[in-house]
Amino acid sequence: VPARTPDKAKAALAGIANVEQASLDLADPGSIDAFAHDFLASKRKLDILINNAAIMASPLMRDARGYEAQFATNHLGHFQLTARLWPALKAGGGARVVSLSSIGHRRSPVNLEDPSFNTTPYDKWEAYGRAKSANSLFAVGLDKRGAPHNVRAFAVHPGGIMTDLQRFMPEEEKRAMGWINEKGEINDRFKTPSQGAATSIWCATNAQLDGKGGVYCEDCDIAQAVAADAKSFTGVRPWAIDAVVADKLWVVSEQMTGAHFQM
Repeated sequence: VPARTPDKAKAALAGIANVEQASLDLADPGSIDAFAHDFLASKRKLDILINNAAIMASPLMRDARGYEAQFATNHLGHFQLTARLWPALKAGGGARVVSLSSIGHRRSPVNLEDPSFNTTPYDKWEAYGRAKSANSLFAVGLDKRGAPHNVRAFAVHPGGIMTDLQRFMPEEEKRAMGWINEKGEINDRFKTPSQGAATSIWCATNAQLDGKGGVYCEDCDIAQAVAADAKSFTGVRPWAIDAVVADKLWVVSEQMTGAHFQM
């Protein structure tokens, strides 16, 4: 279990058997490379990789490379990590990679012309939408390239879960969005962390998905494709599963990270 804050991870993992914990900061390319180097040096195969970490609705921040932090952390960091771990995934003999997207993808497609808001005004929710669309497209692109090596990839919307993910949101904003009431009580539509983890685990392990990949999943099922202007809080929008855009994003991601998959 790699984590940016080892002390928090250690506390969360207390009581769970057979767990190793290591330091990893997805906003720091050196940290990504160091973690992957150490894992590969152990000569272990990798059967399941769940790219779960994220930041959401943050003020304009940039990673060590100068890239906008939500796109950099949520997508580019996971792209680089997966690329570095690729030899161990191929050695798994049937590995699965789970890319955590979100219903937040409906807020915006990726912007490959200005992914870091260098020329366009920054909007924290548009940035989150771009990053979550990228997470889904990464699963599409990775599955296309991984399937010949028996590595399959899946995108997951875990559902709304109240965690530290909302750390950048003031209480008044959460109330205005109906996430909490005036007493600070969480809306019933939110899932518990265990419920939120269910679809990731399903994608990582369930035999129902044998021979499948490159799909967007929610509530332990493959999600319905919906129209771009759908108002629902379920389903996947067309721009998040577009194979042509996924290929373009792949090229941009290689250019931005310098990471390449040795197929």
